[in-house]
Amino acid sequence: MADTRLIQGRYRLHDVIGRGGMGEVWRATDESLGRRVAVKCLKPLGPQRDPHFVTVLRERFRREARVAASLQHRGVTVVHDFGESDGVLFLVMELLEGQNLSQLMEENKQHPLPVQDVVDIAEQVADALAYTHRQGIVHRDLKPANIMRLGDGGVKICDFGIARLGDNIGYTSQLTGTGIAMGTPHYMSPEQISGGQVDHRSDLYSLGCVLYEIATGAPPFDLEDAWAVLVGHRDTAPEPLRTHRAELPDYLDRIVLDLLAKTPDDRPTDAGVLRRRIISARTGTGPPVPPARVSDETAISRRLPSWARGMTLGHRATAGSLGPRPVAYDPVAELTGEWTTASRVVPPRDREGGERAAADAGGSERAAADPAGDERATGAAGGERVAAEPAGGERAAAPPELLAVLAGRHRAGLGLGRLGRWDEAADVHRTVVEDRTRVLGPDHPDTLASRYELGFTLSRLARPADALREFVQVSGARERVLGADHADTLAARQETAYVLGRLGRHVEAHQVYVTVLASRERTMGPDHPDTLRCRHNLAFNLGRLGRLEESYRMAAEVAEARGRLLGDDHPDTLVTRYEVAYNLGRLGRWAEALAAYREVAEARGAVLGQDHPDTLAARYEVGICLGRVGRSGDALELYRDLVAARTRVLGPEDPETLRARHGLGVNLGRLSRWEEAVEEAREVCAIRERVLGADHPDTLVSRREIAVGLGWLARWPDALTVYRQVAEARERTLGPDHPDTLSSRQDEAHCLERLGRHTEAAELYRRAAALRG
Repeated sequence: MADTRLIQGRYRLHDVIGRGGMGEVWRATDESLGRRVAVKCLKPLGPQRDPHFVTVLRERFRREARVAASLQHRGVTVVHDFGESDGVLFLVMELLEGQNLSQLMEENKQHPLPVQDVVDIAEQVADALAYTHRQGIVHRDLKPANIMRLGDGGVKICDFGIARLGDNIGYTSQLTGTGIAMGTPHYMSPEQISGGQVDHRSDLYSLGCVLYEIATGAPPFDLEDAWAVLVGHRDTAPEPLRTHRAELPDYLDRIVLDLLAKTPDDRPTDAGVLRRRIISARTGTGPPVPPARVSDETAISRRLPSWARGMTLGHRATAGSLGPRPVAYDPVAELTGEWTTASRVVPPRDREGGERAAADAGGSERAAADPAGDERATGAAGGERVAAEPAGGERAAAPPELLAVLAGRHRAGLGLGRLGRWDEAADVHRTVVEDRTRVLGPDHPDTLASRYELGFTLSRLARPADALREFVQVSGARERVLGADHADTLAARQETAYVLGRLGRHVEAHQVYVTVLASRERTMGPDHPDTLRCRHNLAFNLGRLGRLEESYRMAAEVAEARGRLLGDDHPDTLVTRYEVAYNLGRLGRWAEALAAYREVAEARGAVLGQDHPDTLAARYEVGICLGRVGRSGDALELYRDLVAARTRVLGPEDPETLRARHGLGVNLGRLSRWEEAVEEAREVCAIRERVLGADHPDTLVSRREIAVGLGWLARWPDALTVYRQVAEARERTLGPDHPDTLSSRQDEAHCLERLGRHTEAAELYRRAAALRG
């Protein structure tokens, strides 16, 4: 295969970038799609090898392909393809720019990494593990060499070659009972060593070993003999990290020691809990980190398995020469290269402001912000090259030192974004754009990567017009340089459509989404995650154009495809199922919408937790549907629970908490409990006015609800005063001919009629009709 350098007439191999005992990784080009990839090949094994041994290794390789291809998370390496060519198994993956943690340690001359880097890596790996564990997959060989730190600061877990599928333990045992060591001694859990039951908490122990090493410069049991290392894991309590490095924060010391507990039950219950604990400790928003526990060492069997005898240490971050290793002796098939996909933490969907109108006889009810919304484009949108190249050969090469400084500032901007400090992130990206434009040129990939991130931060700051300007420039330049169908170009164009939608320019957004979707289907296929994301966005936008039947059908198709490919409970699947339910409601099919929302709420509760904002959003919509099918008593009880949950999670003055209280008040009115309804509306309105402002749309919705209640209490003069306040505010902020303004004038006219002031009412009706016409 090295002679032909072409696999299946599609993947052109260029050079080896990693080599291990059983396989090697090549930098390659997917000639069908014109993109750089990494191709991992299992070496042909000669006839002298034991046939059973060969069978096991080949099955492990196939297992890695199946496991990795099933994972869709920013913290896990993306697998594009898998097959066999001339008897050689191969795996096609994304080509990553960066270094694994082992290489970072060597580059740092075995000194520990900066504390903020250690904490950031811990948080990102915990997030990725939480996802893989939810899929029932245990990595079982987590170590520095299998964790990549990308150029933009993101982290990815690689190499699922010996992963265990949680629901297929018997099958896995056939692969582990072969005398082949499953794991690396310096990072193996006590239960792995003793041949006990291994579950997701074994990965947490291995992560503890990795964090110990990058935080202190050495693994917890840094011994030269493999047997001594295994015994150390099994029997010896690790020294606190701060005995090696006093400046480490106390919370990090305690968290890592908890991960290194000898018995699984003494470790954090899962990676999601670990991540939340890291965030709480880092930001100071949670309770103090509890003291590290000391495990009962007698709970672990003192017998080491037979396969451990004769085991060698293998490579670890602190082993070997501090200089670069020859390729021939690189035991890790890690992926490095010129290009990377962006690993910025991006929410799977963004919600648009405002509330959804659902007026009825009992008053105006507004639902939560759009439940799913457009999903952000993914792919290589924010990626960078390792080394900058002059654009078109017209510029002199920039000093490497300056490029390194700019790359570091770009990563700092990404880090600020991950912390939610969007104003600061925007300032950083803006200055990097200016400097890279000056040094590299406006169309250089690095310049465009920074401009893309600037657009993203501006979008997060609710500045869609400014974001649109950046994305239009990026998409135009990428189309000139890379071509209209390049993944980076499509990502920028999809972001352009997203901000057009945020600006209410849904017709233009529709046109962009249609062209991007056609390109994605042509180059990636109809079931590619990015294609499905674009179709979801298009369905969302069709709904905003009033094309409800089309929106519903397309959303249902995307939900079915995502369920088939990702699973019914995958967050992306649930986002689209949420959109299906929303369209059912807008079509007046409330009973079906109720059933769909309930399914989403139940699934999100199981996957994300009962108090997760997405779970609570789905429960809110269940309440909307209960009210619309005449079950206001059930809706009232649901909203009481929801108010309590959102108050506990978000606080009493959060907009989502207030939205739940608004729903509670509406259903009090539907039950003819108008005095209570008016009081609830007054309280919500007062808080919204203080927090959001007197003319904010949500404040005006609450003010109108007061007027509705006053009308039902026959207090028409008071109701007229409030209706006029709402109408005047909407006319001032939206204009006299805006639909919401006209609706408020209709309310005012109706109130005048009830007061017997028919001439004034008729004049208002005429004015509203003229403006509407």
